[in-house]
Amino acid sequence: MKEEAVRWNIKVSRDTDLTLRTFLGAQGAKKGDLSKFIEEAVRWRVLQCTVQDIRARNADANPDELQRIVDEAVQEVRADQRAKGKPDRA
Repeated sequence: MKEEAVRWNIKVSRDTDLTLRTFLGAQGAKKGDLSKFIEEAVRWRVLQCTVQDIRARNADANPDELQRIVDEAVQEVRADQRAKGKPDRA
């Protein structure tokens, strides 16, 4: 099922517009590639900010304890997948 698109009205500098359109043109961009590029850039930026927040929040945490928590979570997910008949990918 395809998500419904939402229209944004954004403003960027002429230099940014020209730089991005030149870049996309050099990549052989087609109609809609500007929107795809912006959506991907936003997703990457949100992920980057989320990772920075988590790192800051866990800066004083014990690395061994964090690894134990991650290992437990991975084991739980794998157990759930096996119970549902889905193979592990790791």
